[in-house]
Amino acid sequence: MFISVLDIFKIGIGPSSSHTMGPMVAAHDFMSKLRQQLTTLEPQPLQLRCTLKGFLAFTGHGHATDKAVMLGLNGYLPQALAAADVKSLTANLYQASTLQLTTTQQINFNPIEDIIFDYRDPLPQHPNGLIFECINEHQQVIFSETYFSIGGGFISTLAEIDQIEAPIKNHPAEQYPYPFNSANSMMELALESNLSIADMKQSNELLHISAEQLDQALHSLWNAMKTCVENGLNASGILPGGLNVKRRAKNLYQQLLHDETPNTVNDWLCAYAMAVNEENADGHMVVTAPTNGAAGVIPAILYYYMIHENGTFEDVKTFLLTSAAVGGLIKHRSSISGAEVGCQGEVGSAAAMAAAGLCAARGGTVMQIEQAAEMALEHHLGMTCDPVKGLVQVPCIERNGFGAIKAFTAASIALRESGEHIMPLDSCIEAMKKTGEEMSHKYKETSLGGLAVTWVEC
Repeated sequence: MFISVLDIFKIGIGPSSSHTMGPMVAAHDFMSKLRQQLTTLEPQPLQLRCTLKGFLAFTGHGHATDKAVMLGLNGYLPQALAAADVKSLTANLYQASTLQLTTTQQINFNPIEDIIFDYRDPLPQHPNGLIFECINEHQQVIFSETYFSIGGGFISTLAEIDQIEAPIKNHPAEQYPYPFNSANSMMELALESNLSIADMKQSNELLHISAEQLDQALHSLWNAMKTCVENGLNASGILPGGLNVKRRAKNLYQQLLHDETPNTVNDWLCAYAMAVNEENADGHMVVTAPTNGAAGVIPAILYYYMIHENGTFEDVKTFLLTSAAVGGLIKHRSSISGAEVGCQGEVGSAAAMAAAGLCAARGGTVMQIEQAAEMALEHHLGMTCDPVKGLVQVPCIERNGFGAIKAFTAASIALRESGEHIMPLDSCIEAMKKTGEEMSHKYKETSLGGLAVTWVEC
């Protein structure tokens, strides 16, 4: 199994990797395939329809899934929109009634009517489904494709998700110099080779990218994380969506800067993490880490380390490569999707990745790093995904702050111990998977249970 650090961490926009970025990528991909299909046909009246299934239907409005689909159909991808005025762009696109397929062919598409929120049973393969259909003037479907948004901005088609390796697009481990499919094999290879997890991960990455390109990409990721934290720390106002949630990170940060009472690491981490997730909730640039709903945990830890502990770019590389190695294992052996396993797969995974990264940057051994990741994940087991009104705001924004605190604590404890512990990371990942499988769908992004329901009852 090989999942690149540049797939685990992706620059994009909020508010959701599975409900915003994934559907946008799917819509963009469908348009590319549709153009190929129509190259041999004469121009004719056509209509495009997109049906959102499962959790994409239930919380799609709150997660801007319809807007993401519209952007993807119009040729936009998440990273290209990181610095764009997305609100103005989507407002303009909503005024159009056609899409330009080729220089001679348009297709009718009214986003209000042709993006359908289907609240019936989800598709059996995955709770986040999208069905795109191209229909001729006789109401016949001449081309269709089904996609699944599987978390972290990853997508699979119907054909791919039924394959043995689905739902993960990865490369066989055997072709890499340090092939690890589990935390146990990762530790064994590190001990045999006398290399760090980050060194092994980098060696595997260099099969696809040069060292210079990898450094540039990691530098861009860190700059995006840093920018996102600082943008959030300087922004105020009300977040969109109707809950009237106030941005709080700026006020908290200003208090920390000017308060004469001693501040704790928890205060700083909460300010940094909440700043990121307020940016995410506002639809601004974030780095999927490993999802948008959990995008604040890793940047908060890394920003704290760099600012308060005088980290270097080499530390950034160690942190991100180690984090990605752990995130890849979790995605391979379980899930990072709230729709599949609840928030334990999002904030829990992010906390495990952040704990591993911080432990590595501080010079921890491979056993200490594995213990840090396990502790951080262990104390998120069973965490539900129950966003109020389907928005990535309550409890998501605060939850990232608490996830960062747990990650920092796990790394600190692990560094004070030998790395010997009872529960292996592999077993903890397996426990998360089984817990997610047994969790009611009401607590996995549908906003049909938990806080989402009790808030309505109040």
